[in-house]
Amino acid sequence: MLAIASTVMRRFSRRRHAVALALMLLPAALWAQAPIQITPLPEARHATVTPLGASDLDARDLQPWLDAQMSGVMQQGAATGAVVVVVKDGELIYAKGYGYADAEAKKPVDPATTMFRAASVSKLFTWTAVMQLVEKHKLDLDADINRYLDFIVPAREGKPVTMRDLMTHSAGFEEVRKDRYSVNPASLMRYDVWLKQWVPKRIYPVGEVPAYSTYGTALAGYIVQRVSGQPFDDYMERHILEPLEMKHASFREPLPASLQPDMALNYGKPGAAPRPFDLRTAVPAGALSVSGEDMARFMVAHLQFGRSGNAQLLEQATVQQMQSYQRAAIPGLPGMALGFVHLDRGDQVILGHGGDLDGFHNLLALFPDHHTGIFIATVGGRGGALLRPVVDRFSDRYFPPLPQLKLPTLGTDKQHAAQVAGRYSSSVTSRSNVLALRDLFQQSTISVAADGSLLAPMFGTAHWREVKPYLWVDDATGRRLGAVMRDGKVSMLSINAVSPVQVFLPATGWPPQRVMEVLTAILAVFALIALSWPIAALLSRRQVSTITDRDLRWYRLSRLTAIAYLLFAGGWALMLPRLGSSALDTRLRLLQLIGVLAVLGTLAVAVETWRAWRHQGSGWRRISGAVLLLACFAAIGFIVHWHLLSPGLNY
Repeated sequence: MLAIASTVMRRFSRRRHAVALALMLLPAALWAQAPIQITPLPEARHATVTPLGASDLDARDLQPWLDAQMSGVMQQGAATGAVVVVVKDGELIYAKGYGYADAEAKKPVDPATTMFRAASVSKLFTWTAVMQLVEKHKLDLDADINRYLDFIVPAREGKPVTMRDLMTHSAGFEEVRKDRYSVNPASLMRYDVWLKQWVPKRIYPVGEVPAYSTYGTALAGYIVQRVSGQPFDDYMERHILEPLEMKHASFREPLPASLQPDMALNYGKPGAAPRPFDLRTAVPAGALSVSGEDMARFMVAHLQFGRSGNAQLLEQATVQQMQSYQRAAIPGLPGMALGFVHLDRGDQVILGHGGDLDGFHNLLALFPDHHTGIFIATVGGRGGALLRPVVDRFSDRYFPPLPQLKLPTLGTDKQHAAQVAGRYSSSVTSRSNVLALRDLFQQSTISVAADGSLLAPMFGTAHWREVKPYLWVDDATGRRLGAVMRDGKVSMLSINAVSPVQVFLPATGWPPQRVMEVLTAILAVFALIALSWPIAALLSRRQVSTITDRDLRWYRLSRLTAIAYLLFAGGWALMLPRLGSSALDTRLRLLQLIGVLAVLGTLAVAVETWRAWRHQGSGWRRISGAVLLLACFAAIGFIVHWHLLSPGLNY
């Protein structure tokens, strides 16, 4: 019995242990069969350091402050509509529309849907596309761009253009204006055709002189198209706009039908009829249309290490590479990051870009150290110059600089100012075509005040005093003016507001005033001769009647030549300000025909003058013929020097 009992107890004990073990393993078995749930940790916020005296950057503080700022912009700039968006730490913290998207229908601006022309801010999207391809090792920033093109961009001094040069506007291209704009979709030239019809001359050594280049950016967009194997518009939609869920943004011209009702109407000025949608040939450089909130998504991506929402637009290292690189031509002044313009305010790093397009004005500014960005856009009027001061005041309000001691004026101020005084021309210019003549009359002069400060009217009203060698400051605004010296002479100078993309170079040749004096003297001769023809005929019929028929023909042809030169000069006076407008070729060709007839007429003037002196013509006929011949030779020299009869019509 004991044995049986012992056996039963052992079996019972084993069963009890087995049951206990099964109960212990049951939760694990159930957990293994249940779906896995992961609760993500809260996203880490960027450490925020509030500067002493800074206002709180939130919607409650932004709204009244920005309302006041934009009220001034709308009134002073005569804008009909505007939008402002502010992002911080990956979130949209402020978005508001001002005025009307359609003033006639009283349709207010909606920051989510109302679209504005981004103009040159479009370039930031093109540079982003470039860096996406750099990440994929399809593009090399420092390779000759001819590797990626199906036409040749000639080297200068043995040095080719690289993508880094294009991104920093230092490839050395002269300015291009022809065929850049249109209002008729049927006449709009494809941007790749526009690029290939004429490669502008490279007038500066590569990497040395900042010269803002729309052509250079369009060239980069074409490289994106060729390397990716996708049309540029398609690439931008698939790789930037769609991933960022930018549903109210497009590079297409004209806009897709679904987006056209959302486009802000450009009235130019209050009370005027809306202008047609402005078409840009250089699509990668300025064709983007975008709403304020969609632009906010783009800003977030560049402020959050390439990520916005669920989209990873760029790798973190790529964003840092774009923002940390700087190519500055003038010590003490800001330069270009990779694609971004340094808009720095003192020691505060601000990266961004501005844009202006026939009534549309906008400015994008990123504060990378504070993970903050602001975008302002206006339509109608002339509010472009008012946007940068708003961003500067935004910086001073929310990220105020530390107090700075006022630097004393250097004792070399008068000596150095005397070295800087002189005539200057912008680096954004042309030299191989007729635009050179237009730019001649845009030269500026810097002089020295009695107290040794610089007077530079081209940079606005300011009191420039030297605080470091060849670095001047305007205490009222904090703006800086710097110069680069070589062999005791200025090689270039600029101010911090434009130095990343534009410098000013010492002007050579005759000053505009002397050119005008000589040109006026030549035209005065032509006018005097032309007017004297009928007067002399009336007062001296007897003398004129003694001229043989052959001499009379040469005499009349010489006077007609003077009239042709006058018509040619008058025509160019009308055409020069219009260069860049669409459909000018026919008028320019007709004008050139008059010029060719005038130049050929110089032969008639020479024959008439020779015959007057050989056959004992009247004193007036001899003298007027000789003076007219000299004026013709001077006019031909002027025409050749300023490319007024250039066969290519490239400018």
